[in-house]
Amino acid sequence: MSGTNLITLMIRTVVEFIRPSYRPERHYMRGPGPACARKSGPRLTA
Repeated sequence: MSGTNLITLMIRTVVEFIRPSYRPERHYMRGPGPACARKSGPRLTA
């Protein structure tokens, strides 16, 4: 790895640590799963 690549990698690592790029709203998010439905009991549908 050359010196420039190493410096670039270090800078990206520091920036990712300070300001993470993960944004939950960018990912598909589903509703509560079947375990949550079992805990809350049967649902009445009209």
